[in-house]
Amino acid sequence: MSKPPEHFRRAPRPVSVAAIQMACSWDADANIAKAERLVREAAARGAQIILLPELFETPYFCVEQDVRHLNLARSVADNRAVRHFSTVARELGVVLPISFFEHAGPAYFNSIAIIDADGTNLGIYRKSHIPNGPGYQEKSYFSPGDTGFKVWNTRFARIGVGICWDQWFPETSRAMALLGAEILFFPTAIGTEPPPALPVNSREHWQRTQQGQAAANLTPLVASNRYGLERSIQDPEGLYIRFYGSSFIADPMGAKVAEAQEEGDAVLTATFDLDATAQMRDNWFVFRDRRPDLYGALVSLDGRPKQ
Repeated sequence: MSKPPEHFRRAPRPVSVAAIQMACSWDADANIAKAERLVREAAARGAQIILLPELFETPYFCVEQDVRHLNLARSVADNRAVRHFSTVARELGVVLPISFFEHAGPAYFNSIAIIDADGTNLGIYRKSHIPNGPGYQEKSYFSPGDTGFKVWNTRFARIGVGICWDQWFPETSRAMALLGAEILFFPTAIGTEPPPALPVNSREHWQRTQQGQAAANLTPLVASNRYGLERSIQDPEGLYIRFYGSSFIADPMGAKVAEAQEEGDAVLTATFDLDATAQMRDNWFVFRDRRPDLYGALVSLDGRPKQ
């Protein structure tokens, strides 16, 4: 029997990823130390790209409106977590997207720095979709991101990274997939709606939304959340969010292959063969059969294609 042609054969290209789940306090040193401990655990288990939660240096201060929280912001060059984990990434040889509160001139952004496995900062992405509702007062702190959606050629894979509320918009994942993302990453801070809103636990909806995006783009997805009860500084007895953890990793078909509990620190890992995943995408033809000429409504706010 003759061998198949060379172009039929693909060498496996396995990449191991990790999602970190943790609680956050007002002790930034303790948060960074805990994050490092969990990153080291993930690396010891073979993870090459490791995702920490959104804004893990502090509690989620956006639970309330208080201009004093702007004092937490730093430039990318001055941010402690970015500097610290650049050293850790270089030592361990791992890729670390690091979420941080960015101060840039007169503006403030919810940003993430992509630290490659040699400790180099490949650049930043600034959160595009900024929520504003009970307990999620982000418009009080962050300008809408101006970087656009981006992908990054890291040592191990070409990755796309969005931030929390970005994950609810399918355009985010599709844009990154079209740019060539091989894995999607979403650091997150999400929990039950705080009072006085009606009790709402969006846990399953949150997961399903991202599972659907992994499946629609036939691209693995990693989501890292925090957990625990966090209270407002101004109104500690009245305003709070209970973050529900439940970090997870989804495969290219949208199935959860690893999932954390609603409480407790966690290190989730999974390995994907990126060449096999690319072949799966090719076999489904979802990018070949797209019709961008019909999608004009997506680039308007009112659903009317621009003339």
